[in-house]
This record gives sequence, C-alpha cells and structure tokens, in this order.
Amino acid sequence: MPPFISFEGLDGCGKTTQVKLLADYLTQRDIQVALLREPGGTPVGESIRTLLLSSRNRGLLPLSELLLYYAARNQNLHRQIVPAQAEGKWVLCDRFADASAAYQGYGRGLDLSLVETLDHMVNGGRKPDLTLLIDIEPALSLARARDRNRRTGLDEGRFEAESLSFFHRVRQGYLQIAAREPSRVRVLNGSRTIEELHQEVLGLISTFLPGGQV
Repeated sequence: MPPFISFEGLDGCGKTTQVKLLADYLTQRDIQVALLREPGGTPVGESIRTLLLSSRNRGLLPLSELLLYYAARNQNLHRQIVPAQAEGKWVLCDRFADASAAYQGYGRGLDLSLVETLDHMVNGGRKPDLTLLIDIEPALSLARARDRNRRTGLDEGRFEAESLSFFHRVRQGYLQIAAREPSRVRVLNGSRTIEELHQEVLGLISTFLPGGQV
C-alpha cells in the first residue's frame, strides 16, 4: 500500500508550500500522487471549507465547527484517500485529523474524548503513515497567514481573527500529539528556509521510496 502522508501546523507555518514541493518531487520521479487538503479535497468538502474559513461566519459554534470538519473529512477519506491508495497513489494531505484535535480540542477547549469518538466513527482508527508537523512561533505564523490573506484576496481569514493565546493552545496541542506518537509525527522547525525544510522532508519520506534513496 502506498503511503499516506499528512502535513500539519499552524496557519502560515509553510506546510502548504512543503506539500506542493513534495508532490512535484514525487511526480518528477514518476510516482503517482493524490494531492489533497482539508477541509476540502472533494466538491462537498470545498463547499464546507468556504463555510469554515470565511470571515463572515464568526458566529460558528465550536461543536458546529468540529462537526463540519468531520463531515468534510468523511467525504475526503472515502471519496479520495481510500480510492487513491487503492489505485497505487501516494496520498499527500494538507491537514488531517490531528488538526481537529489541535484546533477544536486544545484550541477551542472541546472535550478531546468527543474528538476521538468522531475520529473513530469517520476514520475507523486510520491514521497517516507519517505526519510532518511544521512547528513555528504563533506570532510569526499569524503574521504570515494574515499577510497571505491580504496578498491573495481570499476570504479565508476566520481563524486569523483569533487571539494569539488561541494559537498558543493549538501549538501546544500539536506538540502533545507529537510527544505521544513520536514514530508517526515528526516535528520540523518552521523557521528554517523553504529549501532547508524541503530537504528535511525528503529525508523523512525516504524510507517509503524504492531503495530508501532520495
């Protein structure tokens, strides 16, 4: 079975850039890739993404937010991830279930057992083979995310309106997840250059390549 690799981290940490660089690298080696994102990945998921990220929806309650994420994830898993792996494709996903534990569990303060219950219902215990967590100081990540939103003109700034303390809680959540599952979740220093991070990513995925060589 080809690997399922997720990229995690705070908004603005650089994960989207890194997942695209890895997809390009693998494609150049004639490896088939399914490049996905959450929320998103499917038509239904992309519609839910608009609801979740739009700054016009600031009245969205934490539990409603969590349920919408898992509705999108259910679509992504069964319409994209499982079929892609069955076709022999590597799956690279910009966020997966760890994001819900970090953002809605640790960040919003929802009961982590509730998040775990939903995760079991939707994912049935399925986890990525490797999760690359790009760790960065929340103040820097927030500044980057806000700058990106200004440059792109996309209305995806609902989370960027949150307080800095919210992102500190999310970061600590991610680091606690990594501490519990060190063999799956590998922490990368997000303050490094794009190329330095890319080379580190290649080193970490090398075990999945034929001969283990990048």
